Amino acid sequence: MSEKANESQPLSRFSFVRYKQYLLDEKFSYATINKKINSLKVYNDFLQKKGIVSENYIQLKRDRIQIAAGSEHAALTDKQIDTLLYYVEDLKKVSQRNKLVVYLLLYTGVRVSELVNIKLGDIDQLTSTLMIRGKGGKVREVSLRQDVLQLIKQYQKEERINSRFQESEYLLVSQRANKMHRDSVRDWLANVTNDVGFHLHPHLFRHTFSTQLLRLGVDLTTVSKLIGHANVNMTAKYYIQTSKEEKQSAVEIL
Repeated sequence: MSEKANESQPLSRFSFVRYKQYLLDEKFSYATINKKINSLKVYNDFLQKKGIVSENYIQLKRDRIQIAAGSEHAALTDKQIDTLLYYVEDLKKVSQRNKLVVYLLLYTGVRVSELVNIKLGDIDQLTSTLMIRGKGGKVREVSLRQDVLQLIKQYQKEERINSRFQESEYLLVSQRANKMHRDSVRDWLANVTNDVGFHLHPHLFRHTFSTQLLRLGVDLTTVSKLIGHANVNMTAKYYIQTSKEEKQSAVEIL
């Protein structure tokens, strides 16, 4: 079957390979790419069952990206955090809203879906707390650092008040809608990746938040509650890791 013919179908091996390469070129996280591949495999099975296509174009064992154990849960290093925070200080490159996005992701551990759904009413400036509506409608409370709280106030008084969506109930607004879309967060971080020299995606900040707290001695139960995990075992599975550098330092203590 020719490439041209493949492109006229709902799905073909040629179109799938091109799409996968696009995801890699756009620097989507491997976990995100694999989720999309899984979805396409289900779609392929559906089309084949309905007789719309005759072949199985996607083989998960062959097409999924192999990720080294633990690498999908890597965290930003202290140096990378410093580089990123220095970068967002340049208001010629970064809007007040996007600077706030970085601080909220880095210092609250929110998922990107939770981030864009933060409402003005979720922020209690008197107690410096943020109510987050997580998966399954679960609500959790996270304390806000003073620098994050100040950025929220600054964004509301300056950049946000000039938006045509200033009356929106949501904290983060865009130029076209009353709520920032999570894809906009991903796309912007992908662009920043090119400037700072290391890969950025929303979930990386969640890993960093959790890893930093654990390294500072915060107990596992508290970290689990802050990030909204269903149980402590899930937190332990994903975030208790030891880097090569930490292993080497531990041995050198002997």
